[in-house]
Amino acid sequence: MVESRIPQDASPLIVTALMGPREFAWLDGLRRVNFPPERNVLRAHLTMFHHLPPSVLREVRDLLRELTREPAPRATLASVMSLGGGTAFAIASDELASIRAEIAARFAPLLMPQDKAGWRAHVTVQNKVPAAEARALRAELQAGFVAQPFGIAGLAVWHYRGGPWQSAGAWRFGSGHAMEPPG
Repeated sequence: MVESRIPQDASPLIVTALMGPREFAWLDGLRRVNFPPERNVLRAHLTMFHHLPPSVLREVRDLLRELTREPAPRATLASVMSLGGGTAFAIASDELASIRAEIAARFAPLLMPQDKAGWRAHVTVQNKVPAAEARALRAELQAGFVAQPFGIAGLAVWHYRGGPWQSAGAWRFGSGHAMEPPG
């Protein structure tokens, strides 16, 4: 049997913002209930970059550690958004967008087209479902929705190896200290 996993030294890197514990628990719970179980190999996450080359792992770690020495960015759970065949929550944060821009500037020549395009910060709670099912969940979530503060706890880098992501490091805002990513 041939192993389909990407070797460790060749696995692309993913950069995420880590949610506060309350936000993570709530959104991960929604994801577990509403995401097709056979496709749900990840916990709730807020992706900032989908694919950086593994050769920059040390530089990414150093930069994330440096960036998280600053206070946590203010953010807002802004709206329920459509993904066509899915549903997500939009996250609004000029401060987090500025952090993303700084990371993008550092690695600009290495960015894939998806990461060069504009960034829509969001947390997906449902995907790859029939449009009617997605519309029903959006209607349910929009009923009584009120924008509210959204905690951002840190930044993390992950190895993508074809299935669940594997942590390559996470750092807490306000200190730059290492932390355990949720999940």
